Amino acid sequence: MLRKINIWYITSLLISLVVAIPILTVFSSFFDTTSAFVEVLKNTFLLQYIFNSICLLIGVLTLTFIIGVGCAYMVSFYNFPGVNFFKWALILSFAVPPYIYAYSLTAFFENYGTAFTILTNIFGEYNYNQYIPKFDELLGAILSLSFSLFGYVYILTRASFLYQSQNLIDIGRNIGFSKIESLFKVIIPSARPAIIAGLSLVSMETLSEFGAVDFFSVNTLTTAIYNSWISFDDLVFANQLSFYLLIFIFAAFLIENFSRNNAKYHLPSKGGFKEKQKINLTGKKSLLFFLGCSIVFFLSFIFPTSQMLYWTLKYPKHFHDLNITQLFFNTIYLVILSSLVLIVFSFISNYGNRVSRSKFLNALTTFSISGYAIPGVILAVAFITFISWFDENFVKVYDLKSIKKIFIGSIAGLVIVYFVRFYSLACNGLKSGYEKINRSVDESAYLIGYSKFKTFTKVHVPYLRNSVLFIIILVSLEIIRELPITLILRPFNYETFATTAYIFASQDLLEAAAVPALLLISIASLFILLTSKYILRDNSE
Repeated sequence: MLRKINIWYITSLLISLVVAIPILTVFSSFFDTTSAFVEVLKNTFLLQYIFNSICLLIGVLTLTFIIGVGCAYMVSFYNFPGVNFFKWALILSFAVPPYIYAYSLTAFFENYGTAFTILTNIFGEYNYNQYIPKFDELLGAILSLSFSLFGYVYILTRASFLYQSQNLIDIGRNIGFSKIESLFKVIIPSARPAIIAGLSLVSMETLSEFGAVDFFSVNTLTTAIYNSWISFDDLVFANQLSFYLLIFIFAAFLIENFSRNNAKYHLPSKGGFKEKQKINLTGKKSLLFFLGCSIVFFLSFIFPTSQMLYWTLKYPKHFHDLNITQLFFNTIYLVILSSLVLIVFSFISNYGNRVSRSKFLNALTTFSISGYAIPGVILAVAFITFISWFDENFVKVYDLKSIKKIFIGSIAGLVIVYFVRFYSLACNGLKSGYEKINRSVDESAYLIGYSKFKTFTKVHVPYLRNSVLFIIILVSLEIIRELPITLILRPFNYETFATTAYIFASQDLLEAAAVPALLLISIASLFILLTSKYILRDNSE
């Protein structure tokens, strides 16, 4: 028995250590010597970078909270025309990366852009540019990130709303709360853990975003990280800035945890749950809810997709110039392989934590999942640095074959860094599912003769099926959209839809970037459609 527990413990420990290596690299470089660029930046633009990062984060968190919680509330508590469509269609925003949304937003509202063309074709020649609003710089970045990321808040909040008991709403009504008061004083507070989980994912995505903020020329800490490494070849300072991002994330988590003040978010008795009764809407209220969801769906998915489709149809030669089949197989291969690795090792890590009950292992796992907050370029460079150091100090010393070709510029290196980058999504997703499995279930399995491995495969894995499907959605979408890691570590001439779109856009060929961008959106949408019926089904379905 003890031997088996040690095997699970050691395996989980090794997984957490592997994930923590790039993060430890960031921390270890904090006291290293940097170049003169640091002093220049501190005396000029560093405060502006920090201020812009804070403004961007506050703007995105505010907008994603309003959109995500608002849409989750409407489709979870009310029946109105189209509700069964909107409850899954709203998560299609996941399929649109922020940088593609930024391209669409600019192309539509810029001078003589798509909006100008539409108005000219309808009303004739005129100087419409003076009336077309401009969404650029910080505002454009906030809108692009918000409409691309609000799905995190929506899907987690909706899942929490579905399992809220009717008793909570009845209590609010009995003490005289209106529907609005019940929303803000009962329903939202009881869904606080899910909302915070969604906002935390949004915050990490926002702080590590480069494509959209670079396109809108918004100088943030992420911009400083890229510039310090790419332009000034100062990896140490880039790591130090990443350290500041990690500290900011940790501080936000600690403040939120302390602010809960031991509050509980579940019903204490087994018979305390009463299935929620949806309110049937008619007339103006029904139309209002329909319009609200329609506007969000249009702005988050139809708008950017239509812009990419418009460019693709207008410039068909770009479609024929691409090897679509090869790009498709390259992208899907990375998604399937990386998702499989993440699911398997996240299962092992979570179950190892469960059976060992080690505080040290839990703390190490919590530390290791913070890799999601580090920009992909830093993780990629940290991985290259570690492999080079290991090759120099161990492989060559013992006259072994170099491992650089195995891990640098290869699929293996890509999958490993993807694993580090997105381990937080997979590990936290399974952890939240594991928390719903009472330990008495494990004890009952042991009593009927199940080993720990059989309990894991026969009890836990089937129970966590929906959690696995949810993780596959998130991980697949993130891998499809990931740019810096793929650009740096991919094998020679190994292109995906994301890298192809980025290369065209970096050459100011936005029309050519539309084809791979549209296909990227299509693949991501297919992942969502295939799994959403299992993830987002109501209790009654």
